[in-house]
Amino acid sequence: MKKTLFLSPPTFDGYDGGAGSRYQCKREVKSFWYPTWLAQLAALVPGSKLIDAPARGLQLDALLPLASEYEFLVIYTSTPSFRNDVKVAEAFKAKNPALLIGFCGSHVAVNNEASIQASPAIDFVCDVEFDFAIKEIAEGRPLPEVLGITILKDGAPHFTGKRPVIEDMDSLPWVTPIYKEHLVTTDYYNGYMLHPYMSLYTGRGCKSHCTFCLWPQTISGHRYRTRSIPNIAAEIKWARDNFPEIKEFFFDDDTLTDNIPQVEALARELGKLGVTWSCNAKANVPYDTLKVMRENGLRLLLVGYESGNQNILNNIKKGILVTKARQFTKDCHELGILIHGTFIVGLPGETLDTIEESIRYAQELDPKTIQVSLPAAYPGTFLYNQAMENGWLAPDKADHLVDDHGVQNSVIEYPHLTSAQIFDAVDRFYKRFYFRPRKMASLFFDMCRDWQVMKRQLREGVEFFRFLWGRENAA
Repeated sequence: MKKTLFLSPPTFDGYDGGAGSRYQCKREVKSFWYPTWLAQLAALVPGSKLIDAPARGLQLDALLPLASEYEFLVIYTSTPSFRNDVKVAEAFKAKNPALLIGFCGSHVAVNNEASIQASPAIDFVCDVEFDFAIKEIAEGRPLPEVLGITILKDGAPHFTGKRPVIEDMDSLPWVTPIYKEHLVTTDYYNGYMLHPYMSLYTGRGCKSHCTFCLWPQTISGHRYRTRSIPNIAAEIKWARDNFPEIKEFFFDDDTLTDNIPQVEALARELGKLGVTWSCNAKANVPYDTLKVMRENGLRLLLVGYESGNQNILNNIKKGILVTKARQFTKDCHELGILIHGTFIVGLPGETLDTIEESIRYAQELDPKTIQVSLPAAYPGTFLYNQAMENGWLAPDKADHLVDDHGVQNSVIEYPHLTSAQIFDAVDRFYKRFYFRPRKMASLFFDMCRDWQVMKRQLREGVEFFRFLWGRENAA
């Protein structure tokens, strides 16, 4: 077995590049998600090392001495961070020319030929599900014999062939022991989870076909494959017993509620364990299922509302009705389930009027917290192809999804709606939602009930205002 280092490389300060998320960028409030994809690889390679440089605040100079200690380096990359990550690979290769370096992530999966030619420091790039390809390489199998990677052969890109999709999800080892050995749980936080929290996957894939969503269109597919309930429950029990500091478990599956019987069965097992948990959900979960989830430890749902305009939801193939989302939200409020609602400003069909409609919609729904994003046209998504075909990608920003500080750029524009208008709408959306007397009072009383919450929200409030100030000065 090669001595292997798995690296989420250093990049912009506060840049959450290791997240299995739709948007890899610097957040409004400093946030870090667990590098679960890399942890899954580390679990397959005994004796390997996992380093999450951004979450630890590590810079390249602190990491380079490790180059001579390892035989194999795997870098997790993304479209916004790829140029930076290539420089990291080149620095490691300069220190140890014999070091085998591979890249994984959606960017290299959909841009495999350009990626393998980006630098001589890169020995291979991975296709979609890359878990067992990496394991085979670590075990010493020659690169040309490993399915699911692109290498250079006679100076030209060569794809070694498709690897079968993983059907038995229980064949993947647990990630939580890797977290225990290599990560610091207090490094991971965001604006709506209890702190410290822990995130992991129970399955891969998403039945929805949202045109902007990165992972189902690039890595995991639209067929939801899940681990068995006993397997998931056993890992959560192990994590509960080995991480006494963890206050909440988050299931980072694209849509945990895609499989209603599965999520109800899982909820009942989690209830027996007495843990607090949360997950991603579509705004169409039946009341009876929500009730089962709530009665068994569910605290919060992360819900992608995206827009309050039905035509826009249809344009992005959201597969949800505004009326259904309203009822779902009402049910959650009735049951005491908190919601972190996500919205996107600037999707196809957006106008100044529909932006106003979405702001009023968010105020009406009144989730506990919100995230407002710009549309991120990632290569490999339907939205990216649509934007390229229609000339919606702003020419000066098409290859720059984030700015020089890692903050998301406004890259899409329309004949009737400029990228600057879309950019400005994010600030307006946030201010109109949060700067309401009722919302401000609610947040204030939350702070008064818990000193730890007060300290955290004061810090996040400062970061949020800095974020808005920075955007206003960048506009």
